[in-house]
Amino acid sequence: MGWGLYIPAKAVVAQVLLERAWMAAGPTGIAPPPWPWADTRPIARIRTSDNQHNAIVLAGAHGRSLAFGPGHVDGTSLPGGIGHSVVAAHRDTHFAFLRDVVVGQKIIVERPGGVQRRHVIVDIEIIDVRTETIMINHDSDLLTLVTCYPFEDWNPGGPLRYVVHAIAIDDAVNTS
Repeated sequence: MGWGLYIPAKAVVAQVLLERAWMAAGPTGIAPPPWPWADTRPIARIRTSDNQHNAIVLAGAHGRSLAFGPGHVDGTSLPGGIGHSVVAAHRDTHFAFLRDVVVGQKIIVERPGGVQRRHVIVDIEIIDVRTETIMINHDSDLLTLVTCYPFEDWNPGGPLRYVVHAIAIDDAVNTS
């Protein structure tokens, strides 16, 4: 019973610490690690235009960061910046909302320091990673959100990915 309470409690505490690190970025735009031993830090926040879903994006899309939030895939542009950014997260937590997004819906990306950029979803696809890859287009201002598929399948490590592609519809704007 104690272990069953530990995991949800850890998740709640982590979100509080991530939020604090996000707020500490201030006008410099560089957020500190959320806890002293963290090997990641907040680099962006993504949210749906209806404000129903929002998540802090962490540096790195590895198991240590994905346990606490969506992770930015190394080698792609920073979310909300110029170029193609890829962000991955678990289907049962931070990207569970992707099952409900539709083409034409807007996604807002905010960087620490208050810079925001709007994107519109232009395509949703399911790919099999055994035979397909996500093509990175560094010359386009794209945001690609990736999670495992199907959403109802709780077996980890399956080959299918749910991929949401969104294109920037405006330049970055400082809202602070």
